[in-house]
Amino acid sequence: MSPLADRRFLKMHGAGNAIVVLDLRGTALRVTAAEARAIGADPRSRFDQLMVVHDPVSPGTDAFMRIYNTDGSESGACGNGTRCVAYALHDDPAMARPAEGGRLTLETKAGRVAVNRVGELSFTVDMGQPRLKWDEIPLAEPFPDTRRIELQLGPIDDPVLHSPAAVSMGNPHAIFFVERDPDTFDLGRIGPLLEAHPIFPERANISIAQVTGRDTIKLRVWERGAGLTLACGTAACATVVAAARLRMIGRAARVALPGGELSIEWRADDHVLMTGPVFLEGEGTFAPEIFAGASAG
Repeated sequence: MSPLADRRFLKMHGAGNAIVVLDLRGTALRVTAAEARAIGADPRSRFDQLMVVHDPVSPGTDAFMRIYNTDGSESGACGNGTRCVAYALHDDPAMARPAEGGRLTLETKAGRVAVNRVGELSFTVDMGQPRLKWDEIPLAEPFPDTRRIELQLGPIDDPVLHSPAAVSMGNPHAIFFVERDPDTFDLGRIGPLLEAHPIFPERANISIAQVTGRDTIKLRVWERGAGLTLACGTAACATVVAAARLRMIGRAARVALPGGELSIEWRADDHVLMTGPVFLEGEGTFAPEIFAGASAG
């Protein structure tokens, strides 16, 4: 039987991004890819991202987070999930270890993330600096200018999408800027084709973005390892960075996603700040039977 059987979890969402928070502090347990897939397949604990909270690794941090997608793969960053973890560490009776001044420093395999509470159900996450060089994103071949890379979908003379911006926010993103409503594109069909394109050796999150004003963007996202999602915080951050680099907007914008709105600011010190809500849907425990055959991989 999996050691995760009967363990408590929180079901949350951030701007519609379905999040499950699992506290493994004080244990040596690690979630396997198969266990993550099993948790995501259960309707009671379905998630876009599974945020697993471990004891701190580096001095000066409050916790270490491992982030899993529904296919069991790991991600280096999830802004919406980070806000949910911050809420749990502040307010959940079983997890709470409130920090002075409402500030937490969390860590992932992509680095440290500072989180500040700015409202009862609202947090600002310092997502760090965007990575803009082709080998940092990464891309499979050199592109001296990642504001637009050579990639298109559809006929050469009339492509459906073309020339995306490429940005890493701890995970790789390709952002296609379009003039018409992103809802008019079949992202459920397009997303998996582009996610696995050879130009992305670690796969990529695929976004379709429409700049609707000097400080507003409408965005839809196909999330690497998770599929169509109501929100993706790192995609919102990457999109604002990409749009600012193309001088389509300033360095701050409100990003409207199907699940809600996020406020993004690319500061002069190169750090990207994301502010948005969290919502607690409830809690539960993992039924032992969901882990049948999921002890490895």
